Amino acid sequence: MDKIRVNADLYVKDVPGQLVAALEPISVMEGNIVGVVHHRDQIMNDRIGINVTFDLADSERLDRLLSVWKERDVHISRIGSVVETFPLDYLLIGDISPSWLETMLDRIRDSLGIESLDIRYSAVTNTGNRTALIKAKLTNKENLRKAEQLINEIVKERDILAVRGLGK
Repeated sequence: MDKIRVNADLYVKDVPGQLVAALEPISVMEGNIVGVVHHRDQIMNDRIGINVTFDLADSERLDRLLSVWKERDVHISRIGSVVETFPLDYLLIGDISPSWLETMLDRIRDSLGIESLDIRYSAVTNTGNRTALIKAKLTNKENLRKAEQLINEIVKERDILAVRGLGK
């Protein structure tokens, strides 16, 4: 099973050692802490806010971690999983009709895991061409590679210029 990425907002007592008491169990569960923000100015019932993002091997370890936090009097105000996404940005220039654009995007959506999709479509430019800006977030690197291949095949069929954005 793939690792899970978790983001949690916690509240700990404002006494020495409580931050460590909240973070140490993540390591005990063989987790990897990705980021921690200690909000000294975020106080609720004499407790200080902490936001922590971490990876765990499975949900069973997360359940055990939640039990440890409860035993250590760590209050959980919010917890959720984080899905890593990979950006796909293209600027298309050429003979692009709204129906062609929709068909192309349907082909991409049907074959790949897309988390989000944003499209901006222009009117006719002074060259007679239209432009479309496509911004998508895909759920894994393999889908990103496949999407790039598919877009390149589709635009080649119609002689559309495709400019790949730099993304992350």
